Amino acid sequence: MTVRWPMMPLGEIAPIVRRPVAAEIGSDYPIIAARSFGRGTFHQPPLEGDDLTWQRLFQVRAGDLLVSNIKAWEGAVAVVSDADDGMYCSHRYLTCVADRQRVLPAWLGAFFRTPVAVAQLAAASPGSADRNRTLSMDGLRGVSVPLPPLDEQQRIVERLDAVEARIGRIKRLHSEIGSDLSDFVTSANAHFGTAPTRLGDALVLDEDRVAIAAGESYPQVGIRGFGGGLFPKPPVEAGATTYRHFNRLHAGHFVMSQVKGWEGAVAVCDATFEGMYASPEYRTFRCVADRLRPTFLSHLCATPWFHDQLALLTRGQGARRERLRPELLLDLLIPLPGVEAQARLERSFDRLLLIRRGQNADDLDRLVPALLAEAFGSD
Repeated sequence: MTVRWPMMPLGEIAPIVRRPVAAEIGSDYPIIAARSFGRGTFHQPPLEGDDLTWQRLFQVRAGDLLVSNIKAWEGAVAVVSDADDGMYCSHRYLTCVADRQRVLPAWLGAFFRTPVAVAQLAAASPGSADRNRTLSMDGLRGVSVPLPPLDEQQRIVERLDAVEARIGRIKRLHSEIGSDLSDFVTSANAHFGTAPTRLGDALVLDEDRVAIAAGESYPQVGIRGFGGGLFPKPPVEAGATTYRHFNRLHAGHFVMSQVKGWEGAVAVCDATFEGMYASPEYRTFRCVADRLRPTFLSHLCATPWFHDQLALLTRGQGARRERLRPELLLDLLIPLPGVEAQARLERSFDRLLLIRRGQNADDLDRLVPALLAEAFGSD
């Protein structure tokens, strides 16, 4: 870290303050906790006073820095909001109260989201296993915090807040566009489709099975659930698998996970994944040229409506859920437009998809850490 301002021990500018509670029988105590990786606070189920004979609770106040002493090493630190004023935390949390003549609570909250701060907390939390990594009070007090003047703290915090508010609005819009696109695909498919079509009349099982050969390496793909699409996985060496073959993918293949297909683990392979491999649990299908276009299917299979149809094909729950076998998929009846209508609809779907992808969600997620690094001088 490049030091731009004086560094002060946390204990001097935000001492640890604990407010133990004398529990009362018949009273409820709303519980607050901090998420790891700087993701703020969350609420746990309230505890009844009758249950507190074996626990100690501590009250928190708005502006407190809430620090998990067992998860501090992975950034379980947050500032208590006005809305959470007066809630309670377990004995596994420490609370620091900022000297507001010297430091803003929001400044501390921002600093403890940086890798520099988390590294200090990790260094002060000895041990290798999660249960052994406990942050001591002295370790917390000794964390070095950059301390610019209050007006500079306020300026930077306001800038970060404004950026995060804009990011939140963009993400909500991104989600709404995605929902609208899904609804449009579903309704257009139903509108232009005629009599229900058996999917097996438009899609056929088509597997390029490649026998595992000694000494070879096979780049893998996986499928995210709920229309999340294909993603690359590390290659598997021939000697590291018990499978006798893999399924090689080709552009235009419809790929279905037998294990998780019921929750939308389906996708159409594009050129990105051409020639990569999937386990035999991933079944591959080819579109019948005069009945179904791969691009149209790629839009349709990403919708919650399509996932709901797949879920109806299998029974059971969790690990006991039936596999989605090819014959079940191919017997599915859905409305399906002719290929000419599919081609016209694809152009509209593609335009909406481009709008949705105009601001990549991953880029947004990287923006705030970059701003924090800039604000606190992290290398």
